[in-house]
Amino acid sequence: MKLFYLDDDYEYDFDLYGLVSSGKEYTLAWWLNKTFAMRLIKQTDLCYTLPDRQQMLVSNYEFCSEHSTIRLLRNKALGTITARKPYLLPEIKQYDYVLHITGSLPRLYPHNFINTLLRIPLVQYVKQFDPLALNNKENLIF
Repeated sequence: MKLFYLDDDYEYDFDLYGLVSSGKEYTLAWWLNKTFAMRLIKQTDLCYTLPDRQQMLVSNYEFCSEHSTIRLLRNKALGTITARKPYLLPEIKQYDYVLHITGSLPRLYPHNFINTLLRIPLVQYVKQFDPLALNNKENLIF
């Protein structure tokens, strides 16, 4: 019998920012809405099944426009999960939130976008990441 293989290459054509913030996700979403004149809305928590068959829930806020989609994701899993790495992206576990942006919003002026994020009182630090450099980038495919 002849074997066929599925070529599952995915283009990671989105911008990814890690945010350090001590605030709750709904407060951070409110500040992002106010700062960027958008409307991040709480969505159903994302559920990931880990290799050891545990399920990890991740808080998820989303805003869709005709030009871009913006997601605010909590990096640490919700609840009490006993997994060794209870993070959406364990490589950047020191970041509390991940801002996943598909479309053209910050691509023209990423430094201006970062500076605007840093003006939000709840945000202590922001860093842009290359999705291709992350080991768990598959967690960011929606």
